[in-house]
Amino acid sequence: MDLNLTGKKALVTGGTRGIGRGVVLALAKAGVDVVTCYRRQSEAVASLERELKEIGGNHRVLLADLADPAQAIEFVNTAGRHHGRLDVVVNNAGAISHVPYGELELVEWRRIIDTNLTAAYLIVQQAIPLMGDGSSVIGIGSTSSEVGIPQRAHYTATKAALRGLSRSLAKEYGKAGLRFNVLALGVIETEAMQAMPAEQRESMIRRYSEKTALGRLGTPQEVAGAVLWLASDLSRYVTGATIHVDGGIS
Repeated sequence: MDLNLTGKKALVTGGTRGIGRGVVLALAKAGVDVVTCYRRQSEAVASLERELKEIGGNHRVLLADLADPAQAIEFVNTAGRHHGRLDVVVNNAGAISHVPYGELELVEWRRIIDTNLTAAYLIVQQAIPLMGDGSSVIGIGSTSSEVGIPQRAHYTATKAALRGLSRSLAKEYGKAGLRFNVLALGVIETEAMQAMPAEQRESMIRRYSEKTALGRLGTPQEVAGAVLWLASDLSRYVTGATIHVDGGIS
């Protein structure tokens, strides 16, 4: 199915690995020109640049630490200068750590908040002047914000806040034709999981697969499918929603 995305302009945060990479490549293959970012140089950056060149289009892969407000703002400004406008914004970049709440230090709380939430606030605020009727903002959330996870209070707090932010912005900017939605993800199998020791990886895959209705984990490409739908006109009457892409996890 042709989603009529050719020529649209997108900004995707954290697009060189995992879910973000899947989203960037899916958008590019659908004819979207994409600007994305990375925090440190790696082979993942170089390989993404090669893949995007093979796909074709007007893409940029930029260095930006989004936990730094100045870099987050400049990232959007650079995308604006490059594209002239933005039709799709995907807030994917995020950080996570596992810390007992009683041992959670303020510096770590702020690191997760700044990366997962403050960066999204800044990205969207700077992007709104570049967007027009039909533009779509997509937040990558987590089902963990509904159920809670021990030792991840700081992470789940940011994902719950992302829902509230999107819901409020949907109402504030709806009459301008801007849409804001969140994808609540379950457990997605990325290269980070593949890099785990075999026994640990197999145990994790088995444990979480058993919790899903579909009996398996998700893939970055399946998350990207939901992003493509929200980026297209097929979802023009969808805003303020949290859409579960979790395989029916319980």
